[in-house]
Amino acid sequence: MAQDLRARVEAAYRDRALLKDRAFAEAVLETIADLDRGALRVAEPAAEPGAAWQVHAWVKEAILLYFGLRAMETIEVGPFEFHDKIPLKRGLAAAGVRVVPHGIARYGSFLEPGVVMMPSYVNIGARVGSGTMVDTWATVGSCAQIGRNVHLSGGVGIGGVLEPPGARPVVVEDGAFIGSRAIVVEGVHIGAEAVIGANVVLTASTAILDVSGPTLVEHRGAVPPRSVVIPGTRPKRFPAGEFGVPCALIIGQRSASTDRKTSLEGALRDFGVAV
Repeated sequence: MAQDLRARVEAAYRDRALLKDRAFAEAVLETIADLDRGALRVAEPAAEPGAAWQVHAWVKEAILLYFGLRAMETIEVGPFEFHDKIPLKRGLAAAGVRVVPHGIARYGSFLEPGVVMMPSYVNIGARVGSGTMVDTWATVGSCAQIGRNVHLSGGVGIGGVLEPPGARPVVVEDGAFIGSRAIVVEGVHIGAEAVIGANVVLTASTAILDVSGPTLVEHRGAVPPRSVVIPGTRPKRFPAGEFGVPCALIIGQRSASTDRKTSLEGALRDFGVAV
């Protein structure tokens, strides 16, 4: 069934005129419905440990086509009015999800049982794992993949990566802690149980410098599992002089000898990471 959906979606993405045929339009609608109920996802872990995540570009193509199929409409929720193409997610109680007023999840996103959304936002194509807290004014952009037992602190910005369809979305793996006002965009991958301090900005080009050992190790686009990361700067010479350029510093690792809660508290205490 999924292969049939994929073939029709990919054909319609190459030739939008095919959407006039009900069979192709229905393939797009079915794909989004499968995303909404968690039967499909935009990206998933590779079968082999340590391998890159597999991105299902055709599912992203379906999302892009869905925007074209939908018309603008007025959505009324009590005294509130919205005007948009994408409906709001429904059936939250049956799904075992808690959404505090002013928390908004768009149709086509998937929230596993036990997710808590404070006044926050989850966009279409995103997936949020069980036990995860999306805290006040945090945003989870389109197609982002958030693992289980993650804490996205107040004001965290997880960027959406919808185009090009083959591009990897932002991935935050199980047990990670993202501190207040941190920004993670452009397909950056946060490893399991990593601790990202307040105001850290991670883009595809951000230098992530491991300064915890005797030799500097540089990463880009990915934070290794269990790393403790804080904002930093490093000098760079420009024609007008030398200035500090933002980077991120890995200053240590969460302890493997303690559970997640104790380990997180220890990391914040031992390394002085603000959240």
